[in-house]
Amino acid sequence: MRKIVVLGSTGSIGRQTLDIVRAFPDEFEVVGLSAGSNTELLRRQVEEFSPSHVWSAAAGPDNFPLIKNGGASFTPMEQMVALNRVDQVMVALMGSVGLTPTLTALAAGKSVALSNKEPIVMAGKLIKGYESRYGGRVLPVDSEPSAIWQCLQGEPLNEKGEWEIQRLLITASGGPFRTTPLEDMENVTPEQALRHPTWRMGQKITIDSATLMNKAFEVIESRWLFGVPWERIEVVVHPQSTIHSMVEFADGSVKAQMGPPDMRLPIQYALFYPQRLPNSMIPRLDTTVSQSLTFDPLEPARYPCFSLAIEAGKRGGTYPAVLSAADEVAVQAFLDGKISYGGIHRLVERILAEHDPLPGEDVGEVLDADVWASARAAELAGG
Repeated sequence: MRKIVVLGSTGSIGRQTLDIVRAFPDEFEVVGLSAGSNTELLRRQVEEFSPSHVWSAAAGPDNFPLIKNGGASFTPMEQMVALNRVDQVMVALMGSVGLTPTLTALAAGKSVALSNKEPIVMAGKLIKGYESRYGGRVLPVDSEPSAIWQCLQGEPLNEKGEWEIQRLLITASGGPFRTTPLEDMENVTPEQALRHPTWRMGQKITIDSATLMNKAFEVIESRWLFGVPWERIEVVVHPQSTIHSMVEFADGSVKAQMGPPDMRLPIQYALFYPQRLPNSMIPRLDTTVSQSLTFDPLEPARYPCFSLAIEAGKRGGTYPAVLSAADEVAVQAFLDGKISYGGIHRLVERILAEHDPLPGEDVGEVLDADVWASARAAELAGG
């Protein structure tokens, strides 16, 4: 039986993770749950799964019946993920808050199913160093890196212990503004930007999918997860979101991972890795229906956030942490009506230009850069 902790249990990925647990009740024991402000849902989850450890950013131990009745303890996330009896940690948190628990879990030798991009975008070199030093392992849950990971299973490693990858081809739907005239892009509304054509996700990641900041994060993520040079990672627009990503090998062969746009499959793959188990709740690709699979090149002028983010990733050091923090503030400012849609990339660009970088070789430097960028972006966005 797998003993797991779910960080961010009330968010979209956290809820779908618990759907997998429900589908395989004899395979999992939920040791710990943590959440932010949705304390009512967290209370229901605690009552259903009876974890021995609970944490909430918005409530104390008196809010949870099992704790009051002596059935569980109120435990900070960093302590929860390092418990001896924990096998695996699902990190489904938003933003930089996931970095420290991820590093703590890896330092304790745990498998970390990582769904949010920010930790590895902010500190990819640091996370990979923790993997090699302590024996923990990052298991990608994000759809596109998971697709790449699945395509690589069974492929031989070279004498350096690396895959012989010619190219990683990361697919992007193009978001809701794939065909919008460029002159109309500046002042699109949050309501328009939240209408993703194929995926149903939280607000932050949906806006990032419109700007393609999300896709740039996946490029940075894949650079660290799979050790592929920047020049061998490409993004292609694939509006159907049926192919989740592809790998081209040295001989020209290309593998693709395909399926309906549903996060439960990559979640389940990470939780059961290396096993594949049948699950009727996960939709299947219907090959009896006539459909087209199309690909288009990415238009840089349509997605200025993408190029901005890739440059920050290549610069390294604390630039990626600043990128992530500034984007989080900029997206929220756009949703709150403080800046325009076009103002997202301009705000992030200014924060990056003002940043005085550090090597980012320890978590303190990374988190300090995150705090600075968040505060400065909030100041420029009007509070």
